[in-house]
Formats: sequence, structure tokens, C-alpha cells
Amino acid sequence: MSGHNSKTTVGALPETTAESPVVPVALTWLVWVLFAGSVAALAARVRFEGPWELPGVVAVDGLTVLLWVVVTFLSGIVHSYSRRYMAGSSYQSSFFLGVFGFTVVVMGLVAADHVVLFGLLWVAMGLLMANLIGAVEGWPQARAAARVARRYFLASSALLGVSLVTLWWETGATTISGIAAASDTLGGPVWLVAAGALVLAAMIQSALVPFQGWLLSSMTAPTPASALMHAGFVNAGGVLLVRFAPVVTVDPDLLLVVVAVGGTSAIAGKLLKSVQTDVKGKLGCSTVGQMGFMIMQAGLGFFGAAITHLILHGFYKAYQFLSAGGQIEHTVPSGETQHTVGPVTSVVGFAATLLTGLVGGALFAALTGKGTAVDAGLLLTFFVVVTTLHAARNAVHNTSLSLPARYGAVPLVFFPAIVVYAAVYESISALLSGLPLLTAPTELTLLHGAIAVGFVGIYVGIETGIHERSRRLYVLLLNASRPASETLLTSAEDYNEY
Repeated sequence: MSGHNSKTTVGALPETTAESPVVPVALTWLVWVLFAGSVAALAARVRFEGPWELPGVVAVDGLTVLLWVVVTFLSGIVHSYSRRYMAGSSYQSSFFLGVFGFTVVVMGLVAADHVVLFGLLWVAMGLLMANLIGAVEGWPQARAAARVARRYFLASSALLGVSLVTLWWETGATTISGIAAASDTLGGPVWLVAAGALVLAAMIQSALVPFQGWLLSSMTAPTPASALMHAGFVNAGGVLLVRFAPVVTVDPDLLLVVVAVGGTSAIAGKLLKSVQTDVKGKLGCSTVGQMGFMIMQAGLGFFGAAITHLILHGFYKAYQFLSAGGQIEHTVPSGETQHTVGPVTSVVGFAATLLTGLVGGALFAALTGKGTAVDAGLLLTFFVVVTTLHAARNAVHNTSLSLPARYGAVPLVFFPAIVVYAAVYESISALLSGLPLLTAPTELTLLHGAIAVGFVGIYVGIETGIHERSRRLYVLLLNASRPASETLLTSAEDYNEY
């Protein structure tokens, strides 16, 4: 305000090593020790196969040790980042206890074999994340966001409970491995209840449409908690479908539903992102879309691809949230809208990006074998083509290099990236080879074709700005991406002291 002088309240950032409370220091060291142990377990798993289990309670397989490494690494980054981010906060120690507790619970969840243990850890995971969302006790909007999230998480837990009890009743097995072994006996209305509840629980956990409300209302969470949520917590839906793959693949019709659900969220996430104005809101809508891709890969029968996607997306989204402050630009508002990549400016540019996408898809197919047969692998390779094309266009239109240099650099950058992605995918698939139905590609149907056509149509519409011509669509998207009213900030002063 003009003529108003206020005392500066922001000083130099504190050093993380100076007078740090014992709890954050100890837990940060401990989580990195867990990471080192997880890496050792992964190396041992690759070297020595065979069952690692406490019969009827826990079973450590390739998926378990892989997720241990991922979870502890991301948690270690969050712990280390939070040493400075949370410095001086009155709830610093409780925040670190919550993050570390969440890490341990997730590690237990991916190793749990007994259905009761799995269910209890699923509930605990949701409640701990809700507490992290509402970490600031004196902030009403944060507490409201925690309540919203808690309701969603309890609903997900209730659906999972229904599924686990139904599967136990139908198969007589009290372990996930036992249910998988007896999956051949499943079918009919009882199976439909169990499998449908599993899919709904995964949809809520991964914030798929129409359950994206809790995720978009969680922006009150401290940034490190948001990173952990978007990089790890939402991935639990994919992990759930992978663990119970023998159940959800009993009837191909259910997989078609999963593909439709995932495809809808993938498209909706991109549309919702187009009306967002703040950095964290854009990242939240992006997560909705990316989780849709992950669930769709599971519906196509490529569970190894779903795990690869959730891991790579987790690393990317953690980086995006922890560096969100650097993405804010101080610019003067204008009447022009800057689209994601903008229209094609030349025939050469269109040809270069299209060729990059097509060759990238062919390279992926050659390296992985996906897309070489008339099955769902074609759709998987199709999305690799679209993703590569989009990234290539973005690089061409947002670089200061000369035209010849940028067109020459695009293949040199993206083709090695596809090789790396394919190598990671194949490595993860090999590590998970002991899991039942790791790869169960479905036959192509008209629904698969409709999803592909719809995705391309909406993608082109967004990139060219056609969707902005409809005020009704804008209002619809804005309402769909609006957080719960009680979590909205009405005044900046509401959180100045927090």
C-alpha cells in the first residue's frame, strides 16, 4: 500500500546444520540409512532369487524391493529439503515424524501379504497423509483440507475392505498370494463386487476423475508434503491394481472399463490444467492426468509399464514441486494466451516434430516388442508417439537456438531418451517377472480406438486454443478443478503467520 511502511519479517535462510532439533536430524539420517539398506536388498534380490517371506504375513518380491528404493530415496530428498524449509516452525518435529511414519508405513504396505495387515496399513497411510495435508494446526483452511482428504481416504479404505473381505469369502485365502493363486475360481457377481471395489479404491487413491477433489483441495499442505503426495501417495492406486492383477484380469470387460477410466482422467487432467493460473494448481491437474495414464496402462494389461510410469512420474513430480518457487514469473498481464506449445509455424517444423514422434514410437516398439502385434501394445506405442511428438514440438518452439540447430538437436535429445525409457521399462519388467500376470495385453476394441481418436482430438484442440472459444466449457472446467470451498484462502493475511 502506498505510504505504508512495514517492518521486514523475512531474513536470511537458516543453516540446516545450526541448532537443528534432534528429531529432524535423526530422522533424516535414518531415512537415508533405510535407502542404503533398500539398495542392498535390491542388489541381493537381483543376485539371489527365491522366496523372502514370513509365511502368511509378509512377502518380499521384486516389486517390494524396487518400491523400497524409490520410496526411501524420495523420502530422503523430502527430509533433507525440509530441514531448511521447516526450520523455525513450531510443528517441525511433528512434521518430520509424520513424513518418516508415512515412509515406514508405505514400506510395510508393499511387503504385506496378509490381507488384514495390508488393509490396516492402507488405512494408516491415508490417515498419515491427511495429517500432513493439515500440518498447520492454526490454519482453518489447512484443517478443512485435511478433513476433505480424510473422508476420501476412508472411503477408499472402506472399498478396499469390502474387496478384501469378499475375496477372502470367495477363495478362503487370507493372503494376497493365496488370492492370486485361487483367481481361476473367481467369477460372477461376487467377483464383480470385489474387483469393482478394487478399481474404485484405486481411482480415489490416485485422484482420478471424478475423485480429483481431495487432491486439488490439498494445496494447503507444506510443499515437501505435496511432493511426497504427488510423487508417492497417489501411485498407490497403481500398486493396488498390480498386486491384485489376477483379480482384475478375470474378465476382459473390466479391463476395458479401467482403460476408459484412465483415458478419461488423462484427457480431463490436460483440460483442467488449461484453466489453472497458479503453479501448484497446474501441477495438481497434471497429476490427475498422469495417474490416468498409469491406470490406463494397467487396463491395457501392461502392469510393468504402469510401475515404470509411476516411478518416472514420481521423480519428475517431486522435482516439480520442490522447485515450484522458481517457476513463478513476475510478468505484466496481457490479453494474449500463451498455449502449451502453440501452433506449428512452418512446414519444416511440423515435419520435423511429426517424424521425431513416429521414429520414436518405432524405436520404442523395436526395443520392447510392444506395438509389433495387433493387441493393446499398439495403443501403448501410440501414446509413446504422441508424448514424443508433444515434447519435440515443445522443444522446437521454446528454445533460443537457430532453426537448423533446433531441428537437428531434437532427434539427438529424444531418441536417446526413448532408448533410456525402454531400457528402464525392460529392466523393471525383468525385476518384476515373478509377479503373476505382469504382462497380459488385451485385444484391441472399438473402445481403444475411440480413446485414441478422442485423445488426439482434444490434444489438438487444447494446443491450438479451440477449447477457449467456449465459455461454457471454461466454466465447466473451472468448477471441476475448484477446491472445496472451505479450503479456499480469502485473504493472504490468513496464512501470513504460518
